[in-house]
Amino acid sequence: MPEQSYVSFKEMCARFDVTPRTLRYYEYIELLSPRREGRSRFYGPREIARMKLIMRGRRFGFSLEDIRQWLLIYEQKGSHEQYAVLVEHATRQLAMLEKQRQDLDAAIVDLRNLRDEAAATTSEMGSKDGRARG
Repeated sequence: MPEQSYVSFKEMCARFDVTPRTLRYYEYIELLSPRREGRSRFYGPREIARMKLIMRGRRFGFSLEDIRQWLLIYEQKGSHEQYAVLVEHATRQLAMLEKQRQDLDAAIVDLRNLRDEAAATTSEMGSKDGRARG
């Protein structure tokens, strides 16, 4: 096996900033299938490309099952069908992310208002305490 086209388990973890446990789990659920030599695992270009897609999918909030199905579609039906499914999933995920952003924006406004009210109350209490002592 050519050394430069394959990376070790440790290198794969470092390259994608994942824990060994995460990488083993991705293998366990069959998202990745490294070559094995004894107890060692080696990841070729296919596995590296799949890992890039997994990491991108996770960043966008897709479930591992969504990602697994998406990778499986590519193997069984090709990239055209894979992209069609991606469009459907991405549309759904974008709607969910937009809703989360709206919820976060509302929570930020509410928390700012609460903080400002508490700061004003604290300031008023401090002023009253100062007058009572003087």
